[in-house]
Amino acid sequence: MIIINDCIISENIAEKKFCCDLSVCKGCCCIEGDAGAPLEKKEIAILKKIYPEVKPYMTEEGIAEVEKNGVSALDLAEEPCTPLVNGRECVYLCWDNGVAMCAIEKAYLDKKIDFRKPVSCHLYPIRVDNYRDFKAVNYHEWDICDCAVKLGKEVGVPLYKYLKEPLIRKFGTKWYEELVVRCEEYLG
Repeated sequence: MIIINDCIISENIAEKKFCCDLSVCKGCCCIEGDAGAPLEKKEIAILKKIYPEVKPYMTEEGIAEVEKNGVSALDLAEEPCTPLVNGRECVYLCWDNGVAMCAIEKAYLDKKIDFRKPVSCHLYPIRVDNYRDFKAVNYHEWDICDCAVKLGKEVGVPLYKYLKEPLIRKFGTKWYEELVVRCEEYLG
């Protein structure tokens, strides 16, 4: 394992090659699963604020769910997450030529808002679990991302480099620079 500050980081972060291949998976990580994407508590207030700008990008079903039950939900562990439509797809999903995309990110890319998307979505397939004294930073292996692993191997992109921007967003530049050093040492 790799340790930086209060983070215990799985070696998979260094070892795995990864590069999303939306042409194959069609964004199914926004559709599949048993709960919505984890939300940080501060992100709930942000979602409430930006919802009017994000709403035009959302599906009718997503809008109906948010307007009925709110911008966030609780998962099975009673932790905040994005709500789901029909117990399956994220309410913030939108479609772009048959590919599931994030309505929040579309609004961000169109410069309607300054919040890109929940950090857990930006970091995926890395998941961060918060414990009392430390954070566990792990690779979430899921067969729907097999095409991303395959493409990552073909282009030779390690997971920690593929997710540079969201890792810096979550932990900061200095932390990320330390991660790069530690991963390179680990890989020899």
